[in-house]
Amino acid sequence: MSAEPQFLSFKGLKQYTPEDGWGQVHNLTQPQTAQNDTSPPVPENVPTLTDIPESAQDSSSPMLDASMQSLFEQLRATPNDHLTQTWRTIAAEVNLLTQRMALQRELQERLQRIDQDLVDLRSTILQHLQEVEQAATQQLRSARHRADVSALAQSKLAAKLNADR
Repeated sequence: MSAEPQFLSFKGLKQYTPEDGWGQVHNLTQPQTAQNDTSPPVPENVPTLTDIPESAQDSSSPMLDASMQSLFEQLRATPNDHLTQTWRTIAAEVNLLTQRMALQRELQERLQRIDQDLVDLRSTILQHLQEVEQAATQQLRSARHRADVSALAQSKLAAKLNADR
């Protein structure tokens, strides 16, 4: 590539490669001589969150009175194993309680759906029974009408036969 004339400016352009990560394009076009560590050096005197500050400050500081000192000492103290185990047990029991309450809620919702299904089935059964009752009532009326017509026809026929004699 170095034999070809460059018409594009690669200033500020970055390219990602899995081996090297993000790198400057002009660095990629040139042969690599050494890997540069892009992370800035970390000074050794910067404290981290886990560092315990030394009590080099004098006790006459207005920020740290005796109660504040005892509070910081309590916070720095490692918890007792029994106390830690008790809190772990409590946390596990709270998790179990949460799971069981979620299961209870789910079962209650399921029970409500089943109850609604039962109510719907009962109303459907009652509706079908009413339809059967109406059909039976209609059949009974038809049978009574046939019986009345039969009785009338019998009496007319009997009257006609008796009149002919």
